[in-house]
Amino acid sequence: MTVTQADILRALELVKLPASGQSLTSSGRIANILVDGGKVIFAIGIDATEADAMEPVRKAAESAVSGLPGVTQVLVGLTADKAAPSAGMQARQQAHRPAAGPGGPPPKAAGVPGVKQIIAVASGKGGVGKSTTTANLAVALATLGMKVGVLDADIYGPSVPKIFGITGKPKLVSGRTLAPMEAYGLKIMSIGFLIDEETPMIWRGPMVISAITQMLREVAWGELDVLVVDMPPGTGDAQLTMAQQTPLAGAVIVSTPQDLALLDARRGVAMFRKVEVPILGIVENMSYFICPECGHRSDIFAHGGARREAERLRIPFLGEIPLAMQIRETSDSGRPIVASDPGSAHAKAYVALARQVQAGLGGTVRAAPRIVIE
Repeated sequence: MTVTQADILRALELVKLPASGQSLTSSGRIANILVDGGKVIFAIGIDATEADAMEPVRKAAESAVSGLPGVTQVLVGLTADKAAPSAGMQARQQAHRPAAGPGGPPPKAAGVPGVKQIIAVASGKGGVGKSTTTANLAVALATLGMKVGVLDADIYGPSVPKIFGITGKPKLVSGRTLAPMEAYGLKIMSIGFLIDEETPMIWRGPMVISAITQMLREVAWGELDVLVVDMPPGTGDAQLTMAQQTPLAGAVIVSTPQDLALLDARRGVAMFRKVEVPILGIVENMSYFICPECGHRSDIFAHGGARREAERLRIPFLGEIPLAMQIRETSDSGRPIVASDPGSAHAKAYVALARQVQAGLGGTVRAAPRIVIE
């Protein structure tokens, strides 16, 4: 039996708002209902000041929908645009600000239990190979002896499940906490595990932010040296919120060599600098192409632009990754090249990238785990 949106709304009629006693359904606060088999995801709209008061309502809504026949999992988010504080609230905030610095430092983002460091792999635009870079960087960090997790924060275009060749759904550990999927010695979470791959994510910004936050904080990551986050492309609300609300240890910017891509990469660097996230460096992806037949080199997207941009912006240049059929083929088949062909020149390029990222994080190398290709 498949649950319908009408079933969900009827169930939510029994959930009442604390102040007015109005039902959640008639309040008009329910939005973005997504049903995927037995999985149900939706948002409850709130004012920014209502977060604490509405948490019991969120739990009640989750419980009500969980009891419907055919429902196996429910994800409910509270979503709100940030409201301007009142004059009284501003005065209280000012009174509690540290004296050092004009206005005091911004509040420190809460960490993720068990996770020592979180890094973002970002790009100013899509189509530059960010997810492939994320996957191979993560596997390369694991070969250097680090305990690594991967969070696919690209809600609209989750590609991490395919790149790692993972199918199936994550299991609930307890309450709302999910167990991450695993591959190549990594712990992995993506919205792609929770919905059908052809289901469009027609969500507004607040729901996207809520989903990313829940995947970050309601997953049993265990003990990790580093969590690598595959960020959404661009510099919009989701990216900015992630950077502000997550204690990022640094960001890796992925770009192709041509001027148009570098223009967008420049915006990505500026965004992370504005929220005081260290830039670990920039990677020039699809840097050049070597013909497998004749060995001739072609700079299809120009060459060296990312290196020059790194020098101009005074940030580390992390290396060049070629445009290569082996990288594309292994990504499409769910076998990242660092794991499937570790002796190749391409895999070694990713490992060299990982060493620089590890050095930027101040990490120490432990004995490398054995990665088994099944």
